[in-house]
Amino acid sequence: MSAASPIASPQLSDDPTPVAHIGWALLALAIGGFAIGTTEFAAMSLVPFFAPDLGIDAPTAGHVISAYALGVVVGAPLLAVLGAKVPRRTLLIALMLAFAVGNGLSALAPNYHSMLLFRFLSGLPHGAYFGVGALVAASLVAPARRAQAVSSMMLGLTVATIIGVPLANSLGQWAGWRWGFGVVTLLALLTAALVAMHAPRDRVQPGASAMRELGALGRRQVWLTLGIATIGFGGMFAVYTYLGSTLLEVTRTGPGVLPVVLSVFGMGMTAGTLVSAWAADRTLMPTIGGLLVWSAASLALYPFAAGSLWTLLPVVFLIGCGGGLGTVLQSRLMDVAGEAQTLAAALNHSAFNAANALGPWLGGLAIAAGHGWTSTGWVGVALAFGGLIFWVVSLALDRR
Repeated sequence: MSAASPIASPQLSDDPTPVAHIGWALLALAIGGFAIGTTEFAAMSLVPFFAPDLGIDAPTAGHVISAYALGVVVGAPLLAVLGAKVPRRTLLIALMLAFAVGNGLSALAPNYHSMLLFRFLSGLPHGAYFGVGALVAASLVAPARRAQAVSSMMLGLTVATIIGVPLANSLGQWAGWRWGFGVVTLLALLTAALVAMHAPRDRVQPGASAMRELGALGRRQVWLTLGIATIGFGGMFAVYTYLGSTLLEVTRTGPGVLPVVLSVFGMGMTAGTLVSAWAADRTLMPTIGGLLVWSAASLALYPFAAGSLWTLLPVVFLIGCGGGLGTVLQSRLMDVAGEAQTLAAALNHSAFNAANALGPWLGGLAIAAGHGWTSTGWVGVALAFGGLIFWVVSLALDRR
């Protein structure tokens, strides 16, 4: 017998949501994903530019990335529990406004230590927004289309890696790195307005409480799923964080090439998200295992491909495809979390940003130890196999 049976998120209201309104609601949620994805990945791509301005080297600048990720790790469960009795629409608007404030302060950071603090504050609403937004998206459709509905929201993040991140990177190079964070502030304010206009009005879920949400922490399959995300996804971040520096130092390209490479990564992530969501609605656990194997294989190619732009581009696309793991694990958590849906959904993004902290940290250690910029690929391979171990244990418990 399976450890948990799939459940659908409760409907937001007594009346079914009209199909036309579903599209607008998903679009509003996706715009928020676009804003978050732009700042999360653009910050990594701007490392070569803000590091000198703040008087630090690239590995130290990786701590700025980790500070944001730590904010997500802390903020996702905290805000999910505190917001248990808040209507989801209201909570989404408040989270986006807080996100706007954090990024506005990041754009004005005068030094390294203030930048660390402001990136931490920026990360606090991230996980709770995606977690609550995923529940809203899933509640609008039939259970058999749940992963695809969640992927519609997550497409905002992946499209950000195609359009938002390269534009923010180009803007940062042209007008200064601070504008890369400033434009995200405007996007966050736009999102708050769009969610207020188009997200369905809802009421507090019956029986909702902080204690009910904390019940997710007592489920083994929840922890195993979070382990897959924390370890298995770290490899992609290890490579992505130092991709700009690798292009400059190993591939020997100019800074103008970086936005193109980032767009290729985003195309891979978008393709991976769409295909993985379709597969997950049919066979969830095999899709998770397949994505981990895919990531390990593509990351192993990275050190050999980095010497030439023409070999690097297809490998970057393949690595980006592994980003589809996010949507798939979101659906897995909905299955195993029982009634603690909000906290479990938010914890998914805590786990991914723990990966976002772990990957750059381990990659930075490998670089600082003298193993070269491409050593991040081997760090990624090890982390992908680590995630696969958690998957095997989770699958074995399911089959019991």
